[in-house]
Amino acid sequence: MTPHAPTAFGTVHRAVRANVLFLTIDNPPVNAGSHAVRRGLVAALQDAPSGLHGAVLIGSGRSFVAGSDLREFSAPLVYPELPDVIAAIEAAPFPVIAAIHGVALGGGLELALGCDHRIATPEAKLGLPEVSLGMVPGAGGTQRLPRLVGREIALEMVCGSTRISAKRALEIGLVDAVTTDDLLDAALHYLDQGAGKRRAAQLTIPQDDPQVLATLSAKIMKKGCNRPNMAEAIRLVMASNLPDVTATLADERASFQQLRLAEDASALRHLFFAERRAASVDWLSATPRPVTAVGVVGGGTMGQGIARACLAAGLTVILVERDAVSLVRALDSLRHALQARCDRGRIDAATLASQLAALTGTTELADLQDTDLVIEAVFEETSVKQPLLAQLDALLPPEVVIGTNTSYLDIDALVADLPGRSRVLGLHFFSPADVMRLLEVVRAKATNDVTLVTGLALAKTLGKQPVVARVAEGFIGNRIYSAYRRRAELLVLDGTDPQDIDAAVTRFGFAMGPFAVADLSGLDIAWAMRKRQAATRDPRARYVPIPDTLCEAGRLGRKTSAGWYDYPEGAALPSPATQEIIESARHDAGISPVAADPATIQRQLLIAMVNEAGLLLAEGVAQRASDIDVVLTNGYGFPRWIGGPLWWAAQQDACALHQDQTALARAIGPGFTPADITAALRDLARSA
Repeated sequence: MTPHAPTAFGTVHRAVRANVLFLTIDNPPVNAGSHAVRRGLVAALQDAPSGLHGAVLIGSGRSFVAGSDLREFSAPLVYPELPDVIAAIEAAPFPVIAAIHGVALGGGLELALGCDHRIATPEAKLGLPEVSLGMVPGAGGTQRLPRLVGREIALEMVCGSTRISAKRALEIGLVDAVTTDDLLDAALHYLDQGAGKRRAAQLTIPQDDPQVLATLSAKIMKKGCNRPNMAEAIRLVMASNLPDVTATLADERASFQQLRLAEDASALRHLFFAERRAASVDWLSATPRPVTAVGVVGGGTMGQGIARACLAAGLTVILVERDAVSLVRALDSLRHALQARCDRGRIDAATLASQLAALTGTTELADLQDTDLVIEAVFEETSVKQPLLAQLDALLPPEVVIGTNTSYLDIDALVADLPGRSRVLGLHFFSPADVMRLLEVVRAKATNDVTLVTGLALAKTLGKQPVVARVAEGFIGNRIYSAYRRRAELLVLDGTDPQDIDAAVTRFGFAMGPFAVADLSGLDIAWAMRKRQAATRDPRARYVPIPDTLCEAGRLGRKTSAGWYDYPEGAALPSPATQEIIESARHDAGISPVAADPATIQRQLLIAMVNEAGLLLAEGVAQRASDIDVVLTNGYGFPRWIGGPLWWAAQQDACALHQDQTALARAIGPGFTPADITAALRDLARSA
């Protein structure tokens, strides 16, 4: 149904049909709730003709409203603000229906909550993501939502920043109807059925179990790392049962206004925009190849994770293993993992059946002929990967893209002799590959544009956060992490205990310190890398032998119940054996140990990251400074509310950073390469 006689109020179009006012938000691409949209809505409502039966609010294009325009949030907001729009809707003498398709997120959902009724299409998604951006909902989200769905569900939605389906929204009472009919016709029919004014802010809040709410609140605070906006979100939702809704709405708005200008929100807005830029390559306009069938070569931990990620995205997967026994073992493990997801309620029985049907296995590479993209995930050794890539290049049709899941190896060298090397790129997944969001898409020298954009499109299909990198030792993430880990190991050699370093790092905001991470992932992984690099290592450079000695002693981390720490019953404990190895290394190096304080530990580890990031930018390994922040926050546990190492550096005093870098140079000694940090921070400012 199309309304007649449209009139434009800026980005809002108004029309009247059957005595019903239709307001269409037209702010492509996602109808962000900008000032122009807000102004248009207020003007259209204030100028509405008298005697209307009702109004319908809808978005043009692919969404209702995907949220407020975050670009406005760093400056004073201009009238009308979103609460002013909602006040105009509530003051209207006729009922207003929000007709939701696509997404209604953040301010978009708050706008819908300000309407009297909500109907949605089956594919619609709804959510309040403000907490994930360092803020709280500021236009009634914490007050109107609990009155519709109860405080328990509201806490989960607000504090978890979760998107829910239209089906779930109907179940909990967030929307009043889900329709497969034309959305405007459905809204008109809903009004004809007698829908009247029903202001959510005036509804009686459903009763919840106080103990359940208290337990849930504690769980949310722990998961949310006790960030101040998380505490505010909980407080505001809990206050929604207070009788004076005008006061609680004003309280929510004041909290929002304060938090949107705080450091957490600024850092998270930086990441919001950085993550969108990272998924693109400047000046690249090639069209990706369609990918519906994927081959995965190697059925180990990483290969199985990649297969699960592809299956979850609705792709067909052919898994290749070297022999029948290994193939059966890998397929059994995959099927067990999928069944476990179903048993836990993560997927339904129909989805399980679909994914199982989409999974097949073989021991013959030639069976990959009909795939669109093949990913090798075999052992991280040139002697294994190079001949495999040569076989794939010889066997597969020229249009099939080939991805190599390598963490450190030189892709240029791996494909140097391949006739079809232009269709090869790096796809560096992070373990577990079906859980970790980051995907480094590595462009080798020969990789062509179509191959690259196909890799980026695959990342989007899998729900991953892609970042484009050029070939370098460790690409972006592992190279920076290696510099971070090396500085941590030098701190140990010079006198600081591993547990004190880990404690300082977790205090800064990381979930785990470098030594706890090393034990979790296995010390033998980095040991193999160091042995591979030994021949090219600068003999003058300071070298920390402690992790090598731990490996030689069989202390490989959690998998051997001993690494940097002891794990007698699963929990990490400081290890006397490790301490003896540390003290012996200090003695052999002639070091009189001096322990660093927590602040020094933190700044030295951060400047190690920042210096390496500057080198990566100068070498062209990373496209832009903000990409580096995306990598570290999405793949390496850098606290998101600090924005990444370069965003952190941009907030620091320049003289203090120079002193940190000088101290880093002294600690590392010969072979240290200083980066131009100022240039890196200029790049960050340009990409903002």
